[in-house]
Amino acid sequence: MTKPKGSYSQGPHVPVLLAEVLEALAPLDGARILDGTFGAGGYSRALLEAGASVIGLDRDPSVLPHAEKLAADYPSQFKFVQGTFSNLDELAGEPVDGVVLDIGVSSMQLDQAERGFSFMQEGPLDMRMSSEGESAADLVNELEEADLANLLFAFGEERKSRRIAHSIVAARTTQPITTTTQLARLIEKSIGRKPGDAHPATRSFQALRIAVNGEFEQLVEGLFASERLLTEGGRLAVVTFHSLEDRIVKRFFDPEKGAPTQSRHLPQVVQDAPRWSHVAKARKASEAEIGRNPRSRSATIRSGLRSAAAARAVSYAGLGVPMSRGAA
Repeated sequence: MTKPKGSYSQGPHVPVLLAEVLEALAPLDGARILDGTFGAGGYSRALLEAGASVIGLDRDPSVLPHAEKLAADYPSQFKFVQGTFSNLDELAGEPVDGVVLDIGVSSMQLDQAERGFSFMQEGPLDMRMSSEGESAADLVNELEEADLANLLFAFGEERKSRRIAHSIVAARTTQPITTTTQLARLIEKSIGRKPGDAHPATRSFQALRIAVNGEFEQLVEGLFASERLLTEGGRLAVVTFHSLEDRIVKRFFDPEKGAPTQSRHLPQVVQDAPRWSHVAKARKASEAEIGRNPRSRSATIRSGLRSAAAARAVSYAGLGVPMSRGAA
């Protein structure tokens, strides 16, 4: 088949760890792959160019122009479904040979100031990927101080969460906090900034985004949905961007990693048959890729091959999912 003009690398979003994703899902010629986090279609286009058929899935309505372009270029190989990957097994509509998930916010979303994801650009304090439900502004202006501090610590690993929450609550008594730069300046003033360090609002913005979009819940549900969808020999590749997500994926593929140590004095519990085999070691971006795309510096890929064992019921036990009262 003649490839359409253009390349996945020319779009607004450079797919991270692309070569590693393609390798984890191989062989691709004739395979059916579900791209559960379509975004700007970087993975989908590369998969199509490798000969696969692709179902693109995303809850963000702003990705539709990219999906329409791919559907026009590959009318018999590509289709798009709008929805969340937490129930991708229901949305797929057909069996697939592989699933890829790229967890977190995309550079395309960060570049859209009106979405409110970035503290580097002036915009409404929104952060909703689907434009529905509570916004980041709602959480910042309505949560009790203790709940807000708990959220920032649990989801952003922000060690100065109490000080930040106290400053936010004090400031909002004067006027609501409604913009990204307003919040970023407040956090910087609250905890200071050392030369060469990351922006002091980085972890707080991550925490709010995760809470607004229920990202940990989505990740867990999406992993188990992939396990239900894929049959023996099916392949799952997951790209994450911080240690909290990577820990969940690691323990999902190998539940014994998160299981409590058994006493040798007690009867040994018989382990269930593993649901995943050939689980690959975590891989990071090469220095060459980091040079081309700095966003890839924090990316990690894990992958596995589906076994013949029946899919598990969804369980958060042993996955190390952070919990926050403020995220409810």
